[in-house]
Amino acid sequence: MADYADAEWLRGRMRDVLAFYYPACLDERHGGFVAQLDAETGTVYDPDSKHLVATARFTRNFALASTVFGEERWTEAATRGTEFLYERFRDADRGGYHWLLDGTTPTDSRRFCYGHAFVVVAYARAAAADVPSADEYLREAWSLLDERFYDPDEGLYRSVYDADWAEADSYRGQNANMHTCEAALVAFEATGDDRYRERAATIAKRLCIDLADDAGRIWEHYGADWCPDYGYNRDDPTHQFRPWGYQPGHHVEWAKLLAVLDRHVEADWPGERATDLFETALTGWDDDGGGFYYTLDDGGDPVVGDKYGWAVAEAIGAAAALAERTGDVRYRRWDDRFWAYATDHLVAPAGNWYERVDATNEPYPTGDGPAVEPGYHPIGACYEAIRSGTD
Repeated sequence: MADYADAEWLRGRMRDVLAFYYPACLDERHGGFVAQLDAETGTVYDPDSKHLVATARFTRNFALASTVFGEERWTEAATRGTEFLYERFRDADRGGYHWLLDGTTPTDSRRFCYGHAFVVVAYARAAAADVPSADEYLREAWSLLDERFYDPDEGLYRSVYDADWAEADSYRGQNANMHTCEAALVAFEATGDDRYRERAATIAKRLCIDLADDAGRIWEHYGADWCPDYGYNRDDPTHQFRPWGYQPGHHVEWAKLLAVLDRHVEADWPGERATDLFETALTGWDDDGGGFYYTLDDGGDPVVGDKYGWAVAEAIGAAAALAERTGDVRYRRWDDRFWAYATDHLVAPAGNWYERVDATNEPYPTGDGPAVEPGYHPIGACYEAIRSGTD
């Protein structure tokens, strides 16, 4: 069995994912990147669609690669993504970032907090990799998030506006706020600016303590008053961004983020809640076949039995970070278990990860819509494990 905590082994897995996408993802016609690659063959099946989230995630991936490997090609790719985000996705007239492009033409200009959070992540990682102008773009993007999405009375973020910044609906979501917390943590680590750390702590405390239910679980969907909406998308449990039910993957992702926050604050609650949420997430682990069920009902039974690669990748990052924070060897054992499952069922022959597998661990065919997951979570898992020093 591989030593899953060995830094060189982890760097090798990062390289595998990067090699699947690069240089095939480089869009020489429009600029930026192409995310629509078939998971089995690497063939580009849609050369034109560009999703804000995918472009930001590519940019972050290449910036991390620049930081880890110190190779100029990764810095150049991160620069490419940074400039495409700023020059093509950013709406210079109305402010904010488009959600979807066809080549360079906007086709969906709704303003999603979720997407803007990943823009901040991209610019922050790019700034840490010394990409020109990324620090300036980071400050501007964060100010936009603050001015347009943040509700200081709630300490949380609104979800979506239309292109003219009239609020589109009353929906509030934990997912967008979780990734804004992630963005704030990454921005703090890139700049040392305390305002980012303070905001990360505010978001995390509101969602992981104030809004958690009596069992410590975090619901996904809320109304404008931040009361849980337990009926939201009950008839659409497989929704890509807003499924009904409790998500074990998001609980373990919060465990990772809180373990990272624990490095930077003088308080006990982030570490305590990180360990709690890790345990909560494990109630959604399939003890027989492995993997996390996508969603659970209130009684803990699976609603959607599919297993997503991102959830296992986030679990790897959480286990590595908690092993470093606590010194408890149990997290190392879970890290081994997560990696063993991933290598058996999620890592494709070409080195990339399947987006999801079914309840029997058979991979689904690559979809036909704009892709949003160009190796973001596996690369992040490797990076977190490397820096957590579990080797």
